[in-house]
Amino acid sequence: MKQKLRMIPAIDLMDGKCVRLVQGKKDTRIVYSDDPTAMARSFEESGAERLHIVDLDGAFEGSPKNLGIIESIRKTTGMIIEVGGGIRSEDTIRAYLEMGINHVILGTRAIQEPDWLAEQIRKWRNGLIIGLDAKDGMLASQGWTVTEKVSAADFALELETMGVSSVIYTDVSRDGMLTGPNLAALSTLANTVRMNVIASGGIHTIEDVRNIRNLRISNVTGIITGKALYEKTLDLKEAIALLKAKF
Repeated sequence: MKQKLRMIPAIDLMDGKCVRLVQGKKDTRIVYSDDPTAMARSFEESGAERLHIVDLDGAFEGSPKNLGIIESIRKTTGMIIEVGGGIRSEDTIRAYLEMGINHVILGTRAIQEPDWLAEQIRKWRNGLIIGLDAKDGMLASQGWTVTEKVSAADFALELETMGVSSVIYTDVSRDGMLTGPNLAALSTLANTVRMNVIASGGIHTIEDVRNIRNLRISNVTGIITGKALYEKTLDLKEAIALLKAKF
């Protein structure tokens, strides 16, 4: 059965606030809300079925820092929730899944320690999503501060053979820039693998959503956007309606 393409609003947490960064840089922080839980509820009221949360403090410091807020969002919404940011231990994975988080996003340690990743895949399987953040086609880790020596496409193939079912692909050069997604890079990655690919980075307007939809790549199953919603260059209800409409 073909997966449907979902619009996935994003909440990035820093110091308990809903923020956005430009290209993952700490000093570019813009605060959009002091109440992330209310923001999550507003996304759900607009029709969102899935929510993307990143603990930015966790990503920079290597362990979760906003667990209380994430738990509040889980308890007060019915959306599918995926969480990333500083998830580098099995205990953290377990804590999130036991909290009721649907998917845990792994990045840095998954990239750097394949044996550890293989063990987590065996234990948690579909509860895991791997974040593939790329700079010039190469993987980026540790809050996008380190560029690895492997390409996103090659690593995606390795992940697929290990049993990973979903990845989030973010073009770091586009993230928070509102310059439009890197359609060529997205297409290359999605056509290299069969697993689900969730697109992230650069979404600005309804045309960007339409352009991803019009790729008609069946394993591209989600579009994450944050800043475009906060800056009101994209209307969430309109984007959801577009993705639900027939070609």
